[in-house]
Amino acid sequence: MTDVQGLLTDRVVMITGASSGIGAAAARLFAAEGAAVVLMARREERLRELAGEIEARGGRAAVAAGNVGVEKDVERAVAAAVERFGRLDGAFNNAGWAEAGTLLHETDNEVFDRVMEVNVRGVWNCLRHQLPAMLACGREAAVVNTSSVAGCRATGAGSPYVAAKHAVLGLTRAAAVEYGEWGVRVNALVVGSTRTELMDEVLVGAPGLEAGFVGRSVQKRMADPVEVAQAAAWLCSDRASFVTGAAVPVDGGWTAA
Repeated sequence: MTDVQGLLTDRVVMITGASSGIGAAAARLFAAEGAAVVLMARREERLRELAGEIEARGGRAAVAAGNVGVEKDVERAVAAAVERFGRLDGAFNNAGWAEAGTLLHETDNEVFDRVMEVNVRGVWNCLRHQLPAMLACGREAAVVNTSSVAGCRATGAGSPYVAAKHAVLGLTRAAAVEYGEWGVRVNALVVGSTRTELMDEVLVGAPGLEAGFVGRSVQKRMADPVEVAQAAAWLCSDRASFVTGAAVPVDGGWTAA
């Protein structure tokens, strides 16, 4: 770490889905930009390794392992942020789960339930506990939710995932309107195909999707997780002070074409 003020200096940011992919990239980036980060995911060992890495570089990190679909876990993570760092004034609600390659009528109810639990209930749980903590700290605050190109159109991902990511945009817009007068900005990222552990799992089950995912991007490639994290960092920072209720594309031009 250096003495140069970072993009997120003096912020306390909770990051979900932080054990891999976009979440882990965001944890490293946000900490390097001066934020104290609170890391949430189910895999505690990975979170502790990541927190150790961040602290070894001079950053500040706390671990709050848990499942975003379980309200008590989220409540505990928010409480950990306030207890460890004194407040919560930023959040990157990034945890997600997807499946693909199965027709709607052949998709098990258990798959639908899991997709909704992680992607929709998870964001719902986070907002319900993060927003009161942000209001209590008396500072301007910012939330970023991870949606997807699938939140704007059918992409070839499973129908429950498409529905779930549409719902994330709805929650984002509603929260932005409801909490804007108290200085809380709420935005979403419309993320295109990104080379993450989750993407690799999807492609193992449906390898034929990769050509379509890459082909629809103007840039003809998948994103690196840190490219998505950069956009989230900007939205959490004061440099995005007049941006709220937005669905910001980080998709290599997919939704423009």
